[in-house]
Amino acid sequence: MPVFSGQNREQMRRMYLDAWRKFTARGPLEPLEAQLAAVIAEHPEYVTWLESGENALTAEFTPEGGRQNPFLHMGLHLAIREQVATDRPAGIAEVHQKLSARLGDPHAAEHTMLEALAEALWDAQRTGRPPDEQAYLERLRTI
Repeated sequence: MPVFSGQNREQMRRMYLDAWRKFTARGPLEPLEAQLAAVIAEHPEYVTWLESGENALTAEFTPEGGRQNPFLHMGLHLAIREQVATDRPAGIAEVHQKLSARLGDPHAAEHTMLEALAEALWDAQRTGRPPDEQAYLERLRTI
């Protein structure tokens, strides 16, 4: 996601922890912090772990470990929200709207879309090319 470019893993993770700390203390939030806190609030299964502080900053998430990476999961939510807000790729806002109506919840629609986004990003990383927006959008339309 462009918003995190230039940051290392610990800095990016710390942004989540700091946003949640400020949110729970009812402190003022910057716009990005409010987005981070909203995503965290929708994932109560991560809250206790995020509140562990330093442990959350250094945790490793590997396929062999069998644990989902909460930062990746929440980051994909943020990416989908940005895509929907900007309608890029063109048509994704409509896909999200239809999925939200069908599933009865925008958050559930995002969960349905996460795998396709992760797959598009993985393919781009593997091939060394930018994500194929049209293939991604077509995959979303078949969900």
